[in-house]
Amino acid sequence: MPINTFYRDTDCEWIDVEAPTSEDIQFLHERYQINNLLLEDTLDPNHLPKYEQDGSVKFFLLRESTELERKNLNTISDISTKIGIFILEKTIITVHRMKTKSISETKKRLSTEQEDCSSDKIALMIALLIMKSFDDESLSLFETMDNIENEIFLKNTNHTNEIRRLYRLKRKSGLNARVMIISTDAIDKFKLLNIQDAEFVDLKDKHKDVIADFDHLNAQITNLISMFLALSDQKANQVMKVLAIYSVYFLPITFIAGLYGMNFDNMPELHSKYGYFITIGIMVTIVITTFIYARRKQW
Repeated sequence: MPINTFYRDTDCEWIDVEAPTSEDIQFLHERYQINNLLLEDTLDPNHLPKYEQDGSVKFFLLRESTELERKNLNTISDISTKIGIFILEKTIITVHRMKTKSISETKKRLSTEQEDCSSDKIALMIALLIMKSFDDESLSLFETMDNIENEIFLKNTNHTNEIRRLYRLKRKSGLNARVMIISTDAIDKFKLLNIQDAEFVDLKDKHKDVIADFDHLNAQITNLISMFLALSDQKANQVMKVLAIYSVYFLPITFIAGLYGMNFDNMPELHSKYGYFITIGIMVTIVITTFIYARRKQW
C-alpha cells in the first residue's frame, strides 16, 4: 500500500504506511529526516517493543496482538505484529507490515469526531487500542481454558489431545505476557508526550491490568495442568488397584492348581472319587473369603 496521508488539519498531519517498501523507507528518510536505523527497525518482524528519541523525533515501537497465529509458537511475532510510531512536531507517521485493528479503529474515530487531534493524542489512541487487543486476547484464552477444563472434568475426552491443548495455551499466554512486560518501558515514555496526566494513567493502568490478567492466566493454566496430570495418575492407580485385587483372588487358587498339576504317583485325593470336587470347593471358599476380607477393608 502506498504512503497515505489519512488525517490533516492545522495542528496535525497523520501519515500511515502499510507494508512499506524500500522506496517508502527512503522517502520517509529524505522527506522527514528520520534516522535510517529507526526506519529499519520497522522492517524487522521480530523486533521487541521500545522507545527511542533522535533529536525532535520520538519513536515508539509497539506490538499488537493478532489473530494470524502460526503453528509453531516460538517467538513474539507468532502472536503479534509490530507498529512503528514516529512523532514529529505536528506530524505522526505510523508504519506497519499488515492491516491492524488499532490503526483501523483510530481512523474510524477520527473520521467521526469533530474536534481536532494532535499527533500525541493520536499516538495515545493507538496505544490504548493496542492494549485492548491484548485484553481481548486474554479473555479469549480464559474462555478456551474454561472449555478445556469442562472437557477434562465433565466429559470423557482424549487425554493426549487435552494435554497438548493446555501446553499450547500456556505457551501462547506466556508469549503474550512477555510482549506486555517488554512493552513497559515504551508505555512509560508516553508521559513525555503532550497529554493529560489522567490519560497517561489510564494507559498505564490498562497495561498493568493486561499484565496481571496474563500472569493470572499462566498460574491458572499451570494449576490445571497439575490437576489434569494428578487426575490421570489417579485413574491409572485405580486401574492398578483393581488388577491387584483380582490377582489376590486368583493367586491362592493358582497355587493350588499348580500344586495338583505335579506329576507324582502318591498325591492326596489323586484317586479319590470326590477329590476334584473337594479341591474346587476349597478354591471357591478361598475366593469368597478373600472377597469378604477385601470388602471389610474397603479395598
